[in-house]
Amino acid sequence: MALPHAVSGQLIDVRPLGNQLSAAASKAILKTDELELMRLVLPKGKSLPDHSVQGEVTMLCLEGKLELVAHGTTQIMKAGEMVYLRGGVPHALNAMEDASVLLTILFKPEK
Repeated sequence: MALPHAVSGQLIDVRPLGNQLSAAASKAILKTDELELMRLVLPKGKSLPDHSVQGEVTMLCLEGKLELVAHGTTQIMKAGEMVYLRGGVPHALNAMEDASVLLTILFKPEK
C-alpha cells in the first residue's frame, strides 16, 4: 500500500509536536523523483546508525536535542538548528532527548 504524500499546493504542518512527541512516529511527507521530505522522530536514547544517501541532505531540528556525527566530528543539534550534508557523507544521529527533525533529501536527476 502506498503511503499518502502531500500534493502540490497542499499546506504541510511541521510545527513541533509538543506533548504528542513521545507517541509520534516518523512520517513520510513528500516524495518526488528529485525530492524527499520527512519528519524523523527519535525517542530519547534511540539512534539512526551511521549511513549515507546519494542526495544532498538538510536536517532541521524541530524539537529536542540530538547528537549528530558527520565529517569526523560530533555536534549537538537543538531545536531551531539546521545542518546541510553533501550527498554520500556518512552520518549518524543519537537522540539525547525525544526529538523530531525535518529531513529533506535532494536527488540529482539522472541523465
